[in-house]
Amino acid sequence: MKMDLFNIISVTSKNVNTYGVYCIKEKEAEGSQAKINWCKLNDNKYLQIKIAIDKRGKQVGFIEYTAAEYAWRPVDANNYLFIHCIGIFVKEARNVNLGTTLIKACEHEAKQQDKSGVCVMTSEGAFMVNKKLFLKNGYKKVDALDRFELMVKKYDDKSPSPKLIDWTKQLKKYKGWNLVYSDQCPWNIKSVNDLRETALEYGIDLKIKKIKNSAEAKKTPSGFGVYSLIKDGILLGDHYLSKTRFKSILAKELSNK
Repeated sequence: MKMDLFNIISVTSKNVNTYGVYCIKEKEAEGSQAKINWCKLNDNKYLQIKIAIDKRGKQVGFIEYTAAEYAWRPVDANNYLFIHCIGIFVKEARNVNLGTTLIKACEHEAKQQDKSGVCVMTSEGAFMVNKKLFLKNGYKKVDALDRFELMVKKYDDKSPSPKLIDWTKQLKKYKGWNLVYSDQCPWNIKSVNDLRETALEYGIDLKIKKIKNSAEAKKTPSGFGVYSLIKDGILLGDHYLSKTRFKSILAKELSNK
């Protein structure tokens, strides 16, 4: 697969129905529709999803970013672009440095908009990109909390560095079982449905809250920002959980009673 064998399409709220959201291929799937509707929220007017499509019409990778002031992550970064997600799920695309190409597309837009730079949260854990790709592209770590690191590439060294917002301070607000989520990740809705069903099965009062805007997302109690499972102020999950994983968590918690 050569670099000239795919095109990069800019997906916005106006054409997202046509191209979809990459992570879930079936456009009629509940998660896909939830993400499409999320893209059309007023808070996402600066959102960009760039999808790489090969000559066969197959989507092989994507990057999602927005103005950092409207990022759905606990980050304080004025006048930066913020990368929510990047994914290359086709091996041939990785072999031609598509990840770097997508990052450069974001950086090009940041320069056009006279931004101070581009930032991103990374982690070796689930649902976040590993920092190696960004280190390779000249990014530096400027903050860290729990398993998350904040990376940045600055265009103006005098600009204030982005900072993580301490999400651990939010945990004490949550009593009992709580699930906080948004549709920024299209996989979340399936997890929410599974956990709701399982909670009923186990007789657990699971309070479910949907995050309505990016300002709320910045105040959520986990680094991923758009998914948090909490029990009595303790964070038990900070990304999509399967029904099986939730049952394991319940079994452990109930056995400790």
